[in-house]
Amino acid sequence: MTALVTGAARGIGAAVARELAGRGVPVALVDRDGGSVTALAAELGAGCVGAEADVTDAGAVEDAFAHAEAELGPVTMLANVAGVLRTGPVAELDDADWADCLAVNATGVMHACRAAARRWNTADRADRAIVTVASNAAGVPRTGMAAYAASKAAALAVTRCTGLELAGHGVRANVVCPGSTDTTMLADMTPDPAALVDGRPDDFKLGIPLGRLAQPDDVAATVAFLLSDAARHVTLQTLYVDGGASLGP
Repeated sequence: MTALVTGAARGIGAAVARELAGRGVPVALVDRDGGSVTALAAELGAGCVGAEADVTDAGAVEDAFAHAEAELGPVTMLANVAGVLRTGPVAELDDADWADCLAVNATGVMHACRAAARRWNTADRADRAIVTVASNAAGVPRTGMAAYAASKAAALAVTRCTGLELAGHGVRANVVCPGSTDTTMLADMTPDPAALVDGRPDDFKLGIPLGRLAQPDDVAATVAFLLSDAARHVTLQTLYVDGGASLGP
C-alpha cells in the first residue's frame, strides 16, 4: 500500500503524512513547495518521497502519481489536503480570490481524484481509498467565506461522486470537514484564533463546544482511520472534526 498526500508541506497535510508514515505506510508527499516536502520526506525516512506539483495543473498531478508509483509502487490511498483560504464578503469579493479558491480547493481535488480513478477503474476489487479534507464551511454558511465555502462544497461533491462511481471496484471515498484548526492558515485569517473557541455572535459563528481549537494531528488521525482497513465498510460519508462547532450536521 502507498499513500499520496497533497498539500503535504505544512499544516494538516504534513500531519497526515507523518501519521501515515508512523503507521508504516509509504507516503508520496506532494506540494507546490517542493523543497519543504522533499525535506519532510527525508525526515520521515525510507519509504517516503517528495514531489513538487501544483494541484491546479492536471499534468503535474499525473506526473506526481507516476513519480510515486515509480518510487514506491501503486498508489492505493489518496489524501486530498491541498487548500487555500481567501476571505471577503460577497459584495467585495475579488475575482482572483474566487478563482484561486476554486482552482486549488475544487479543481485540484478533481485532478487528483481523476488521476486515481484512471488507475483504479479496473475489474479487480483491491482495497483503495480517497479522503478529502474539506471544511465545516462546506455545510455551514460563514460570513466573508463564500469563495472558500463554495470551493470546499465542490470538493466534497467531487469526492463523493468519485466514490460512487468506483465503489464497484472496491474504492472507498470519504470527506473530513475540520473546523477551526491551529494552523498557519487560521493564523493568517484572524489575529486571535483562540477567540474562535467562544464564537463570534456578530458573524453568526458559534463557538466550539469542546472548548479548544483542533490540532492538525486531530484531523490527521481521522484521515488515517478513514484510509485504513478499520474503515473498510465506510464510504460516501462526511465526518465533521470541529469540536461540535457545527452542532453535528
